[in-house]
Amino acid sequence: MRRTPIRWLVELAVAAALVGWLVLWLLESRGTYLSDVPWVVDVALLLLAGAVFWAGWTVRAYQRGRRPDLDALRAARTYVLGKAAAVTGALLVGWYLAQVLVVLGDLDVDARRTHGLAALWAVGASAALCVVGVLVERFCQLPPSDDEGKEREGRTPPGSPEMDARA
Repeated sequence: MRRTPIRWLVELAVAAALVGWLVLWLLESRGTYLSDVPWVVDVALLLLAGAVFWAGWTVRAYQRGRRPDLDALRAARTYVLGKAAAVTGALLVGWYLAQVLVVLGDLDVDARRTHGLAALWAVGASAALCVVGVLVERFCQLPPSDDEGKEREGRTPPGSPEMDARA
């Protein structure tokens, strides 16, 4: 599996923000307003980021020889968990950023300012989840084995003069 490119996550967050802003703008133009973002969202996202980081840290400890045993299936699941956290974090960054963008024009209204600040905190917690997901993906990446490195060094491309001399 390939690691998730950072650029793709940024593009995903921007796309989610644009689509979310459009949907929220349409809803508010019809008189439907979202309620404030509860603080529990921030806590839940940060706890999830902590759990994902802990799972990735155990894989990293195994690779550095500090943990004697680790199931390969658990390491693969941790990698997938990191990828899912990165994508989910990027999508949530876009969603909560859309909420911030919608209330930007009404910051003089106390209720809208409160909503904007709560959504901004959620953007930060979502970004933390995304960053932790990318970090855990990197923790789970295997270093190249010694055999692969030696094989690459000793290999000569077909059709090269050295290959023809051997034949």
